[in-house]
Amino acid sequence: MSRSVAAKALARSYTGERTLTFLVGLLALAGGALALVVGFGWLGEFRGRRPLLDPIATAWLGAHATPARIAAIVLGVLLFVAGLRWAARSLRPEPRPDLDLDRTEGAELVVTAAAIAGAVQADAERLDGVSRARVRAVGSRTSPALRITLWLREGTDLKGVWADLDTQVLTRARESLGLPALPAAVRLELDTSPAKRVR
Repeated sequence: MSRSVAAKALARSYTGERTLTFLVGLLALAGGALALVVGFGWLGEFRGRRPLLDPIATAWLGAHATPARIAAIVLGVLLFVAGLRWAARSLRPEPRPDLDLDRTEGAELVVTAAAIAGAVQADAERLDGVSRARVRAVGSRTSPALRITLWLREGTDLKGVWADLDTQVLTRARESLGLPALPAAVRLELDTSPAKRVR
């Protein structure tokens, strides 16, 4: 399980959100840096003393009031719609893909995401040292992936669990589903031992 494979399984649909947030932050940083440069007078004393709202820009906006208002309203509506789409996309539930094993008409065979997750979870819980497991099938119908969380008992051989997970559980899942690759992101946690009573 390479890093790129795990990254594919971990990545939700956050690429667009991260890119947009990065660009907005970069724009804000550039604006702040420009304001500091002008304010310190590095572009000339005259520019540093000018009011925040440039008189030339104010005069131009006054002369072209109607087009400026229309442009401001259009820009505001566009930003509002883009913000709503961004929020809706971020809040929507993550897809759990069902897998089409056979698309022959009249003999379709579909394995649900819950069935995939349940089978892999049952296999993972049989591994030595694993007390419990949680598995989620994520991604798309054409490119499914798994997110696996394993809770390990104290003193478990980590390398052994990792090797067994790869050779037994994930290999079996790939072969059963007929997939050339099944990316998986694995999270390992130490299971809490039952509290001991002090007398």
